Amino acid sequence: MSSTLDLEVFVRTADTGSLSAAARNLNLTPAAASIALKRLETRLGIRLLARSTRSMRLTEEGARYLDSVRLALETLSEGERAIKQQGQSLSGLLQLSAPSDFGRNVLLGWLDEFKVEHPAIRIQLLLNDSNADLFRDTVDIALRFGVPRDSSLVALPVVPGHHRIPCASPDYLARYGTPQTPADLARHSTLRYMRRGQANSTWNFYQGAVHQEVEVTGDYLSDDGEIVRRWALAGHGIAYKAHLDVARDFQAGRLVPLLPGWQGEPTPFNLMCPHRLQVSERVKVLHRFLQARCEALLSP
Repeated sequence: MSSTLDLEVFVRTADTGSLSAAARNLNLTPAAASIALKRLETRLGIRLLARSTRSMRLTEEGARYLDSVRLALETLSEGERAIKQQGQSLSGLLQLSAPSDFGRNVLLGWLDEFKVEHPAIRIQLLLNDSNADLFRDTVDIALRFGVPRDSSLVALPVVPGHHRIPCASPDYLARYGTPQTPADLARHSTLRYMRRGQANSTWNFYQGAVHQEVEVTGDYLSDDGEIVRRWALAGHGIAYKAHLDVARDFQAGRLVPLLPGWQGEPTPFNLMCPHRLQVSERVKVLHRFLQARCEALLSP
């Protein structure tokens, strides 16, 4: 039977692509981590990771074995947590990353409520529109919009059917008119969001099986989602925002949703974790809390 440490070294090395990084994560010396990995491979009689001078990658056998190891470690960890948490209140540190607009205008208040419900929880919040690196940054979990593209991460769905909505202030619409079709957006001033130096100038819309792509322009461009929202509130143009970011603005009449017969780009909202071992009881409770709050916010 392999030791838990040997298995953890294998999983961390597979996640990070580096034996030295795995050693740091587990508070081991590189030599000790190397011995643990070799011990596991010797017991199995197979090579789990192909080594090069700069990196390590999973072999075909290693990739198949990895899922089984994750499940075994998760089951063991869940059992230990269940025993420890019997009769105890929720406690510990939540290191959370979130998009700037949602984080400041929605999540911040919700975390205050969560803290009241669970006073022993400590919260560390990082707001950034660039995706945090869950293996290197000082965050354990991250709220993200969009389809998960990293297969090494676990996505806990918060709002799986979430999408973007074009919107503008009543003042802007009174001055420039209300677009009736996606094509009309090309004749309006749009407020574009920029990510990694690339402006989002192509907006996608769907109506059943019909997909329409629109190239938009405008004088306002920012890499901060909150700035784009503020420009929309100020009447500078039409924004293409995540529904969660502007739901309260719709309810208050500060912004008006546009093109009701069309659905904007799908942007499922997920709570991301590096691996299932990171899904502690406090993360599960936060996940359920956020699901309930988001459902209430988006309800008609």
